[in-house]
Amino acid sequence: MTQPANDLPDLQIDTSLTSPKGCAAAQRALDYYLKPTEPQPGGEERFFDVNRNISCEEALVHASDLLRCAAATAHESANHLQGASRDLAFSTVHMIDMAKAMVDRSLERSHSA
Repeated sequence: MTQPANDLPDLQIDTSLTSPKGCAAAQRALDYYLKPTEPQPGGEERFFDVNRNISCEEALVHASDLLRCAAATAHESANHLQGASRDLAFSTVHMIDMAKAMVDRSLERSHSA
């Protein structure tokens, strides 16, 4: 039986941990996994953020409007589909309508309180 020829060169691996080669990469890896992340000043930076001065009622009104638009978009999209895709799109319309009803109920309660 013949042993397969090893065409790869012998690699010398330095395991003494004193070699400067790879030291920076090892330090970055250790920093990534072991150092706690520092919180960003002012919180997480976002592409879209809600105005902190908006009232709860204004936020609910805006959310209701967004849900109405989402339902209209999903409904229009569903009208152009067939079969299971159409059913799935209309189930999305239904879930959006349910969420809008919950938001609208919250608005009704905030007006009566």
